[in-house]
Amino acid sequence: METNTILMYIHAYGYIIIFLFLFCGIVGIPAPEESLLFLLGVLIAHQQLAWEYCLLAGLLGVNVGMLSAYGAGFFLGQPFINKYGKYVGINKDRWHKADATFRKYGRWTVLFGYYLPGIRQISPYMAGMTNFPFVPFLLLSWIGSLLWTLPFVLLGAFFGERFNVPLSYIPLVGLGMFVLFILGAWLNQMIRKKQYGNR
Repeated sequence: METNTILMYIHAYGYIIIFLFLFCGIVGIPAPEESLLFLLGVLIAHQQLAWEYCLLAGLLGVNVGMLSAYGAGFFLGQPFINKYGKYVGINKDRWHKADATFRKYGRWTVLFGYYLPGIRQISPYMAGMTNFPFVPFLLLSWIGSLLWTLPFVLLGAFFGERFNVPLSYIPLVGLGMFVLFILGAWLNQMIRKKQYGNR
């Protein structure tokens, strides 16, 4: 979705569209999540939106989406995912990848899976299906959502205050953050392997 279209929706429907976009993105319906969060920061810097309402709408959208997906996984299970997963972008390859990741890393997947497209959509379904304890899931979901949404909004506000950011560049921000996250995770893994190897 183009940035101008996102901007049009925000101006037309206000904070509710922030909630809806992020809710849809989490449950698997395609939505411009990172681009939206960065754009919100730019709009906040230009005093077109209120900081506290943006953050509230964003966090609620993400976490209501997480709870909805958790509930679907918990109450409806694997048959539901097999039958309807394709309609929200959950194909077999994505599912097997997320399944392996979740079973290996569990709570870390819930906490940091937001940064991984595909994983963040599947991890709450997986948590529900594997009977992941609800209270820890809720806590990790809120902490993870804050760690995911806030940096994008702050980055948008930073650039919005200091530079005239062309709207056409905003979708590239999500890609850049994703690459940085993967690079950081890879470097961390290499450092840990080296440390263990020296023992």
